[in-house]
Amino acid sequence: MKPVLTHIALHVRDLDACLEFYRDYCGLQITHEREEGSSRTVWMAEPGKEKEFVFVLLSGGPGCDQASDDYGHLGFALESHAAVDSVAERAEAAGCLIWAPKQAPFPVGYYCGLRDPDGHAVEFSFGQPLGPGAQVAL
Repeated sequence: MKPVLTHIALHVRDLDACLEFYRDYCGLQITHEREEGSSRTVWMAEPGKEKEFVFVLLSGGPGCDQASDDYGHLGFALESHAAVDSVAERAEAAGCLIWAPKQAPFPVGYYCGLRDPDGHAVEFSFGQPLGPGAQVAL
């Protein structure tokens, strides 16, 4: 059997703030939660995809003080340019917009970037060959 990517796990400083961010901006839902001593582990997933891929957040992390020139990020596809603009407007009002909406050549598409409460960059895009805005395969 070939390996299948099933999850990404991150330690975070403020678990509750991160849970709210990923619920609010990304539409993820909690699918599993457990406590072990003073540590909490929470699994989040897109509705209907709980058995395909989960995003795991672990309490007690040191935080991610990502440098401004570090473009490592989590990526989420949206259904339109307008949806990217809407996320960017909300993020700007909340003080977490780090990349204003921009059109880039294929396969990047139209995107913006936010900073989650732990310091990780999170991209929202339309027009990449992935997800709901996918129009052309690589």
